[in-house]
Amino acid sequence: MSVIINLERCTGCGQCLDACPFGLLYLLDGRLMVDDGCTLCGACVEVCEYGALSLPATEAGSSEVYRPHGGIWIFAEQRGGRMAPVSLELLGEARRLAARMQVPVAAVLFGHQVQELTAGLIAGGADKVYLVDHPRLADFVEEPYAAALTALARREQPEIILAGATYLGRAFIPRVAALLDTGLTADCTAFDLETETNLLLQTRPAFGGNIMATILTPRSYPQMATVRPRVMKKLALQSDREGTVIPVRLEELEQPFRSRFLETVSEITEAIPLGEAEVIVAGGRGLQDGKNFQLLEELADLLGGAVGATRAAVDAGWISYQHQIGQTGKTVAPRLYFACGISGAAQHLVGMQSSDFIVAINSDPQAPIFQIADIGLVGDMFEIIPALIQQIKASR
Repeated sequence: MSVIINLERCTGCGQCLDACPFGLLYLLDGRLMVDDGCTLCGACVEVCEYGALSLPATEAGSSEVYRPHGGIWIFAEQRGGRMAPVSLELLGEARRLAARMQVPVAAVLFGHQVQELTAGLIAGGADKVYLVDHPRLADFVEEPYAAALTALARREQPEIILAGATYLGRAFIPRVAALLDTGLTADCTAFDLETETNLLLQTRPAFGGNIMATILTPRSYPQMATVRPRVMKKLALQSDREGTVIPVRLEELEQPFRSRFLETVSEITEAIPLGEAEVIVAGGRGLQDGKNFQLLEELADLLGGAVGATRAAVDAGWISYQHQIGQTGKTVAPRLYFACGISGAAQHLVGMQSSDFIVAINSDPQAPIFQIADIGLVGDMFEIIPALIQQIKASR
């Protein structure tokens, strides 16, 4: 099935050739032709000034795409009975979008014996919580999680599904999108709505973080996206807020799956997890050597914070990956962020630009990091940081 061409109206102007994102349209002896593989995205139809192109009718006799009315869903991620902070961040963003769309917000909670978490989701902005409580969901395994969310989405027909771009979300949400035959935009940093259609405008870094791309999925539902933690702002909890908890039973969870959970192995982590630190002292290529991270560790200890790093510092072997901040590392939003010897590449800025207050220390006055810094110190960090450490000690 492909776009319909009315040859009587077509003038062979060629405007639609450039509009096709897949390059499937071409002219043959002045006549417009279309190759196999047309996705019916409608881009060519929108640019044709002569009405020569149209989309095929659906079974209902209309070219309009069916639009569900199940509102906005967020996947409420929990591990070991503890709610992931990104779940409340997603609820805050979902509420903002729902106010414009005038639709309800629902949280989908998977697990076993996690009923007590539903109150926090309602207080955080959910109008209702779909609670799927089952022993097979006690620990995360991709297959049952994907089967459960797919079955529930087919039954309730949400318009939008948002999830965290965490290890868990990145592992199974793409599988859900494939099973639902819809699109998925990963690692989003912002959302908006198209005024006329209420389509979700999904913005994410592209081409290595050098540009920001805005993506729409106009002809498939639900619209799905994952969001980096610490990017969206959660709402203040309202303990007296009312909502509905809907227990859900799914036959799909009774089928045999190819994989099963064995055990969780605890990872050795820093005293203050990077994603939860109120103060972060981060270093980049300007540190020149891994041993110089000791200087940042001393400053971080004095401030009760954690140490972060750029990808360049991690790739150089100066510090472990668990400290990496940026597009390929963690996203953080501390109250105070020290950027020491960090030039400010776009890939790093994506992971820390939501910090409340940024102090940049760099010897290059033209470094891009100064464009987003609240305070910029131009000079030798090996003189500035020791002086800062001494001043802090003296003040105490």
